[in-house]
Amino acid sequence: MNQIFRRGATLLIGLLLAGGAGMLIARSHAERAHAIPAPVTDEPAGGETTEVAVLAGGCFWGVQAVFQHVNGVTSAVSGYAGGEPNTAQYETVSTGVTGHAESVRISFDPRRISYGRILQIYFSVAHDPTQLNRQGPDRGTQYRSTIFPANALQAGIAKAYIAQLGEARVFSAAIVTTIEPGRPFYPAEAYHQDFLTRHPGSPYIVAYDLPKLEELRRIFPDLYRADPVLVAAGSLSN
Repeated sequence: MNQIFRRGATLLIGLLLAGGAGMLIARSHAERAHAIPAPVTDEPAGGETTEVAVLAGGCFWGVQAVFQHVNGVTSAVSGYAGGEPNTAQYETVSTGVTGHAESVRISFDPRRISYGRILQIYFSVAHDPTQLNRQGPDRGTQYRSTIFPANALQAGIAKAYIAQLGEARVFSAAIVTTIEPGRPFYPAEAYHQDFLTRHPGSPYIVAYDLPKLEELRRIFPDLYRADPVLVAAGSLSN
């Protein structure tokens, strides 16, 4: 919790010193969203009703909130991936030396939204994939851009999509997103879940995460859902 208070206090002081700069910060973040092409390579339609994607792209509050507002997503849980189970705690991960990244486990119905479309939202709205080991005001390897594929098919789709976007020069800088297979996901503490919904007035949320929801609604109106799918009590097991 100390890290949360420090993060909020630092940003709040900055906004107060800058007067009305809060809206400028939010606007500058929103302008980084990109309307990008869908992946050419995607998973085939099948009979599965549930699939899981684990993605890291900076502070998990905003990434979780984005996918909670996506049609076809049945659950989005904030957590950690990339390190060992005994270091999967917020205060420890925040040291930046555990190998973990703040991540979100996204469960979705592949009959309604494909893994490729999940990645399209991830690259275009949820974060900036050209920022190395940082997002917005957050710095460290725990904020890196990383895809944790559940299987070889997901890994192949992710690799092909990164290559596709790079060849199309969609972004002004190179994509630095890594693909790290075979890394278990560990749910974060309960106070991190549904953070945007529970704290919509937080200075950090207002400046960096609410603009992502607006961009999701604007760029993907067919996939946007107004009411988020929230974390159910007792659903935080691995």
